[in-house]
Amino acid sequence: MSHPAGGDQWFEAKAARLAERVYGGLKGRLRLELLQTDLQEQVLRDGRPLRVLDIGGGEGRMSAWLAARGHEVFYAEPARAMREAARRRFDAEGVAGRVRMLDGPLQELDAERHGRFDLVLLHAVLEWLAEPQAGLARAEAMVAPGGWLSLLFYNRHSIVIRNLLLGNFRKVASGAYAGHAGGLTPQHPLDPEQVRDWLTLPLRHQRGIRCFADYLDPELLARRSHADTLALERRLGTEMPYRDMARYLHFLAGGAA
Repeated sequence: MSHPAGGDQWFEAKAARLAERVYGGLKGRLRLELLQTDLQEQVLRDGRPLRVLDIGGGEGRMSAWLAARGHEVFYAEPARAMREAARRRFDAEGVAGRVRMLDGPLQELDAERHGRFDLVLLHAVLEWLAEPQAGLARAEAMVAPGGWLSLLFYNRHSIVIRNLLLGNFRKVASGAYAGHAGGLTPQHPLDPEQVRDWLTLPLRHQRGIRCFADYLDPELLARRSHADTLALERRLGTEMPYRDMARYLHFLAGGAA
């Protein structure tokens, strides 16, 4: 499939821009490291090999990281350009034999067809869906009993704060925060409280991803030690009110009772 249906957005034509602006820079590095910290500390700490589903896996960075640690990974991505980039990554990192590639969107994933998983990743997908609550329910249905859902989504609160700092008062007053068509700001930035209400699995852990880094001038951020920035992001990301001001929210739901 090459085009989404029902108002969902894929990244067929945005792969190069995502690689440069989202994955490749300092902010992308912070996002990846903070997610890996959460997964290592909360889900992977016993070292048991897991059956993993990475929904909307993009360039395959998380899939490659998990496969390199001995996990069985199913990588699902509807955009061909992203799948090709991920395939190159898996080959370069020597993990292609431990990753099964699926080419359909979230709506085509089915527990009866693919089985259920010890860990399901749904990272930066919900905010691009026309029906995010239904998408979340489908992802939760793929989680095996006692398994985990790792959910990352674009935080509506951060859009409000960013526009206030830029003086875009009319935009804040209107409540119209959707990004422009073809841009990298999602069409449906999500309210964390609403997403918490949508979850049916028990919410075990919450972290804000980039609580302050996105509000800094890029040149100032580049001059600061990455280690210092990461350490502060790790600390503040689980503290309120900083957590819910972050650009992204990471929820870990499920796990053993």
